[in-house]
Amino acid sequence: MKTIFIPAKVKSKVNKSKILEISKKLPENIAIAYSIQYKDVALEIKKILAENHKVTKLTQVLGCSKPKFPKNTNAILLISSGRFHAISLAIESKLQVYILEHNHLQKISEKDIEIFEKKQKASYVKFLNANRVGILVSTKPGQQNLKKAMDFKNKLKDKKSYLFISNNIDTNEFENFGLGSWVNTACPRLDMNSTKIINVDRLE
Repeated sequence: MKTIFIPAKVKSKVNKSKILEISKKLPENIAIAYSIQYKDVALEIKKILAENHKVTKLTQVLGCSKPKFPKNTNAILLISSGRFHAISLAIESKLQVYILEHNHLQKISEKDIEIFEKKQKASYVKFLNANRVGILVSTKPGQQNLKKAMDFKNKLKDKKSYLFISNNIDTNEFENFGLGSWVNTACPRLDMNSTKIINVDRLE
């Protein structure tokens, strides 16, 4: 079956005077990240910010992507909705992250990061205490890591482990299997959905 990806575009007008006002709160060297539906908005905002800032990078973010940013980047401006990508970017890049949605600016705080890090610690403790674990494998292009999952399963000697292979991983189904922990080899941000999920890279 052939799959066709058609990006949807958000219907949002950029208010230049508002963006210029917001830009006063941003560091001089800034990278711009955006989710695909905000691409046109991001391109327009980049032109505006370039008048008073150095834009070090313009990049699209996906659920499973981990973009790298130039060393001279002081902060990241994420043009998107929600906090999913923003918190991930803050943790992975160690940079300040701002979210811009419909001309409203928000900053990811240390508290936001602290809450997520506590969830990661909880997931690690659950893995250590679990006698039986599930290993998640996605069949989606770019997320399929069956070899990594098999390698991890073969190295895991002190726990019973089971492979779960799916196109769409629904964490609501976890309760049906009675497992104490789930090791994720799919989208690296899946661990944000449950304290029972730990990314395989954290265990390797």
